[in-house]
Amino acid sequence: MAYSNFKPTVWSKHIQLELPKFTVFKQDCDYKFEGEAKQGKRVKILGVSRPTIKKYVPETDIDAPETPPDTSVFLDIDQYDYFNYGIDDIDKAQATPGLMPALSEETTRGLAEAEDTFLAKVLALGAGFTSNSTSITTADAAKKAIDKLFVKLWDNGVSTKDKVTIYLTPWFYDLFSDRLVELKTDNDGLIAKGVLGLYKSARVKMSNNIYNDGTDDYIIVKTSKAAAYCNGIDKLEAYRPEKRFSDAIKGLNTYGGKVVRPKELAVLKCHNS
Repeated sequence: MAYSNFKPTVWSKHIQLELPKFTVFKQDCDYKFEGEAKQGKRVKILGVSRPTIKKYVPETDIDAPETPPDTSVFLDIDQYDYFNYGIDDIDKAQATPGLMPALSEETTRGLAEAEDTFLAKVLALGAGFTSNSTSITTADAAKKAIDKLFVKLWDNGVSTKDKVTIYLTPWFYDLFSDRLVELKTDNDGLIAKGVLGLYKSARVKMSNNIYNDGTDDYIIVKTSKAAAYCNGIDKLEAYRPEKRFSDAIKGLNTYGGKVVRPKELAVLKCHNS
């Protein structure tokens, strides 16, 4: 059978490597647990509280050692997306220049869209601070609203040295773009990740997948450690559909996301009217 020559491992690795290129929100999350993503699995994210810093007085005993509380949280892999499409002849497709890469890319784009939409909602609803519904119609109003989110993060201990990202809708970006510092020509890596500019040293990105509750868009400012994310291509295989004279490819993408440091994530609920 033609599908017996299909290379699922190669495809799986390719999709796994390419997924971040088509996602906006995932790139700026902690996803070091990536290899642990399997259907129905629960991943433990270790965390330790900051120890108490005390003043030392010479020639006196110090306090007994404290035991910082365990702040570990669990990340459930509870999102499952699949694809399943037919190909006349997989051997022929793999031998046709550019065809299999094109199919792989479109598959990756579809999976990325689903992941980004999911994660945008997780971030929007898990923020430590969420503003009241706000009408934003001018560049000055956009700047002031974003500045307030930064103040909230700074008040919560976020440092100016922490990696921070701002996520905007297209209409908000249009109002806000003149406030950005343009990227230098040697920042190809940032440009490839969808970074449009910098503001207060934070990276600025734009997405059509930003969460909307029916009235407001949820503009997000967050650190890279505010949320954890994990995904993996759990299953990928070629097969011969019983009622078709063709080969087919099906795959299962499993993932999960969670806000683990809500104080490092602030949201502006806003509309353009």
